Amino acid sequence: MTVFVALALTGFSTSRGHGSRHSGGGGGCSSSGQDHDSSSSSGSTSGGSSGSTYHDYDDDDDVTGGTSGGGSSSTSTTRRDASVELITCATPGEAYATVEVTNPGPAGAYFTVTVDFLDAGSRTVERRSTDEYVGGNDTATVQVALSGPAAAAKVDHCDPEPYAPAT
Repeated sequence: MTVFVALALTGFSTSRGHGSRHSGGGGGCSSSGQDHDSSSSSGSTSGGSSGSTYHDYDDDDDVTGGTSGGGSSSTSTTRRDASVELITCATPGEAYATVEVTNPGPAGAYFTVTVDFLDAGSRTVERRSTDEYVGGNDTATVQVALSGPAAAAKVDHCDPEPYAPAT
């Protein structure tokens, strides 16, 4: 009985049925699903430097946004740049470039897509941008327009920025 009292006072608890899945050093973590001995008066550990909250780090990938339980998943709500891939460049008959914009994040966002329209000597004819909404984990086809047909007649090739920042 003295061992159980000493363990409860130091913040350590006896673990039952958890196996090695939650090994994280030091002990002292308490889970609401853990079976505590009857000698523990409140059902959780108190005080001590070993902590009284439990965070299951290997389940972080199960969270798709916001917060869950006692942990937060700030990385899942952080906006990341979308990737941009050129589909077609402007022609004298079509004064725009077509690109695919892929949003790697779980939430939809607006992205600023920028394309450099270049002449045969790789000099910039125009640099144009457009803001486009792309759903979470989705791809959208986007047209980035030139100022007009006269500019399109000068374009030899297009060079989109490889990443579009979230706005």
